[in-house]
Amino acid sequence: MAKSDVTAFDASRAEKLGERVGVNLEGGLDGSGMRVGIACARFNGGVTLRLLAGALEGLEHCSVARSDISIAWVPGAFELPLVARGFATAATPVDAVLALGAVIRGETGHYEFVAGECARGLQHVQLTYGLPVVFGVLTTESVDQALARSLPDETNKGRESAITAIEVASLLRRGPLGR
Repeated sequence: MAKSDVTAFDASRAEKLGERVGVNLEGGLDGSGMRVGIACARFNGGVTLRLLAGALEGLEHCSVARSDISIAWVPGAFELPLVARGFATAATPVDAVLALGAVIRGETGHYEFVAGECARGLQHVQLTYGLPVVFGVLTTESVDQALARSLPDETNKGRESAITAIEVASLLRRGPLGR
């Protein structure tokens, strides 16, 4: 048995387990009427533009209107949390934030500081404001790995981040989790 077989989510098993509880919540993928902010880093822009293209495709797949999507450009991944906070506190609220970037390991310790602080900052914004802030930041060992995770297909991590954002925003609107 392959490792991925052991760790894969089994929807039928989850459904059976859900029958054993009073409330079983799950998000949906209908983003109609949802507003989404995208914070996108320019550093490693050849990769982040591919992530952004995937994210926009994912939002379109979830029926998010173009007019409900805002993009804010930042120099690099380290600046993403501040802009995510800006989206979270904006006068016109968003339902979710996507943070897109690419941190590729180099020959110095810079990678650990940037990747770790970016993740910590985005998580802080998410928990502080009760808003989905999706970590669409690639943290890879090489440019080749970053390019492989930003292909123009269903494996694109920007696309995956967009779909995750809509699913979590939808979940937060339901039942006892309602915002």
